[in-house]
Amino acid sequence: MLSEVEIEEINQELAGVPVKEAAGIEALKIIQRHRGWVSDESLRDVAAYLQMAPEELDSVATFYNLIFRQPVGRHIILLCDSISCWVMGYEQLSSQLRQKLGIGFGQTTADGCFTLLPNPCLGTCDHAPALMIDNDLYRDVSPEMLDEILGKYK
Repeated sequence: MLSEVEIEEINQELAGVPVKEAAGIEALKIIQRHRGWVSDESLRDVAAYLQMAPEELDSVATFYNLIFRQPVGRHIILLCDSISCWVMGYEQLSSQLRQKLGIGFGQTTADGCFTLLPNPCLGTCDHAPALMIDNDLYRDVSPEMLDEILGKYK
């Protein structure tokens, strides 16, 4: 069931679009901001509210890599795996990060703190390799910087 706050925020999005379906991605982002991820139940609730088939909304949700369809950690780490980052040290950075966290891509640490995800581009190729934690972008990242960076989020 959608909360009153979620409905109010979705209605604000609906005011700016010509048809309800056009607010689908923003409605999913609202749910995710409030709940941390988009469960099957909440997807069905949003679809019903927008008068869409759940399958149609799910195709939108699964197309965007930043809509989480399963529980994630408190902090999302996006590790850029673009060609620029590969050339500038991605493999070593990736290996060290996975080792420090004790998880692979798509997994969450046992304490629920971090979820690690690959990302095709963070838009900072001139400062590769790069990673983003939540909304914080880190550029020119070396493996030696990881302890300090991760320590900010524990």
